[in-house]
Amino acid sequence: MTIFDELKQRGLVAQTSGEETVQELINNGKAIFYIGYDPTADSLHIGHFMTLILMRHLQRAGNTPIALVGGGTAMVGDPSGRTDLRNMLTVEQISANAQKMKVQIGKFIDFTDNKAHMVNNADWLMELNYIEVLRDIGVHFSVNRMLSAECFKSRWEKGLSFIEFNYMIMQAYDFYKLHNLMDCNMQCGGDDQWSNMLAGTELIRRKQGHDAHVLTNPLLLKSDGEKMGKTAKGALWLDPEKASPFDFYQYFRNVDDEDAVRFLKCMTFIPLDEIQSDYAGLKGQELNRAKERLAYEITAMIHDKKAADAAAEAAKSLFGAGAANENMPAASLLVSDIGDGIIVTDLLVKCGLTPSKGEARRVIEQGGLVINDKKIDSISAIYTINDIKAGMIIRKGKKTFMKVEIV
Repeated sequence: MTIFDELKQRGLVAQTSGEETVQELINNGKAIFYIGYDPTADSLHIGHFMTLILMRHLQRAGNTPIALVGGGTAMVGDPSGRTDLRNMLTVEQISANAQKMKVQIGKFIDFTDNKAHMVNNADWLMELNYIEVLRDIGVHFSVNRMLSAECFKSRWEKGLSFIEFNYMIMQAYDFYKLHNLMDCNMQCGGDDQWSNMLAGTELIRRKQGHDAHVLTNPLLLKSDGEKMGKTAKGALWLDPEKASPFDFYQYFRNVDDEDAVRFLKCMTFIPLDEIQSDYAGLKGQELNRAKERLAYEITAMIHDKKAADAAAEAAKSLFGAGAANENMPAASLLVSDIGDGIIVTDLLVKCGLTPSKGEARRVIEQGGLVINDKKIDSISAIYTINDIKAGMIIRKGKKTFMKVEIV
């Protein structure tokens, strides 16, 4: 099986700019490809995971990755998938975020002996002369064609700013620049970037008469069409300070039955024949084996094997025997958070178990809250510092556990 065939069977290919040529490049290890990550936050999240997986697959097949940190494009903000304008970050914020992203990307890609490269587009974008860009680059873009791009359509109602309108040109320029500097011949990324990526191939063709290519992977969606990685606390971050390995493990341990085998294919490196023989035919409770393997493999990749072992052990302890251990996620509250006593709805919000007091009330009214093995049916229940110091374990629903500590 060729690497392209495997990527398709794993569900990692959405579109290509020319399937025959793209196959020839990656099957023969001739692709010098780049994937861009804008440092608009201090961590990557699970939405970036598919491109990281794709990058590792391609590198294993002998192709050369270029990981681009968008220190320049982050100053503008990508409108793709947005219904509002992104917050503008300072240069210092972007630089700090970029450094953290480099560490996370390095867990997936081997940068030794020039097997891969990392670049920052701030190195060329921040030095551009506006008039030169208009004359040398802007002249090759059709406004009518840009306005038809999917990445802009969702912004019509609230308005598309001029700064965002330039994002496509900047991304296309990145491809053009990497083609000149490093012989980059392909760009990969999420399918929502299709229009921006094609703009780069067109710019290279118009400016230099060369062919360049595009391969996109599907966006990470659940079986119900919802974006993967949305939690009560927000995005599912790859940084353990923002999402603990236990929370990470539990998220994938609890995926829908319809998603378990599909995610094993697209989000892990387990051989396809093993997935087919060991997991594809499972039904009902047996699917828990597939979910446990999925959660373990992804947690080990994002964090490490030790963290995955601890998360798996904690989950078995909690959901098998009903007892907690030291690996359970903890919420550390200050004495001032409790005061003379804290109402249970405020407690859930402080611990990050619900995003609002309204959601906390809903959980309690639906019988979904248990504290120290006692079901809570009053939204007015109050807990003191002594209650928490004596030991407090909160269970929300059937599968979310947290111990509460005083610091």
